[in-house]
Amino acid sequence: MRHNRKFNHLGRTSSHRSAMLSNMACSLIKHKRISTTLAKAKALKVFVEPLITKSKDDTMHSRRVVFSNLKDKYAVTELFREISVKIADRPGGYTRILRTGFRKGDAAEMCIIELVDYNENYVKEKKEKKATRTRRGKKTTDAKKVEAVKETVKEVVAETEVKEEVVVETAPEVADGPAAEETKAE
Repeated sequence: MRHNRKFNHLGRTSSHRSAMLSNMACSLIKHKRISTTLAKAKALKVFVEPLITKSKDDTMHSRRVVFSNLKDKYAVTELFREISVKIADRPGGYTRILRTGFRKGDAAEMCIIELVDYNENYVKEKKEKKATRTRRGKKTTDAKKVEAVKETVKEVVAETEVKEEVVVETAPEVADGPAAEETKAE
């Protein structure tokens, strides 16, 4: 039974697991994307996301806390200088796990774990979201459409009245011309 097993121990001792997660987190911070098994990626996500959140507050205390977990000053510097600036407005969810299939040797499920803001394929120009339509908002949009249709109908009616007047005025002039006299004589 799994009593009180809150996280995946990954078949390793505590010291081995913490060293492995620390090394994987440093690699993720330096390279922005790493390939690993799905179980390790899920464990790494739980390990690295609080560190990234901690990096938003650039104080000596937060640097020391992050360094005690990562044990690599270059990774800590990269995290606080570049990554924290790029993810400053993101409320969470700094990593993404993309499954890539199964490893040939032992059929372990493989994946790529990456930092969300550094993937150029997913981070494209954001399109402005259209206002979502709900049933409650339908009346206001319908009322606006009805008003717009009424205005266009008024314009069309005004244009047709003007055209009819023009036609009525031009009709007698054509009838009084020399061509009209020839047709009457015949």
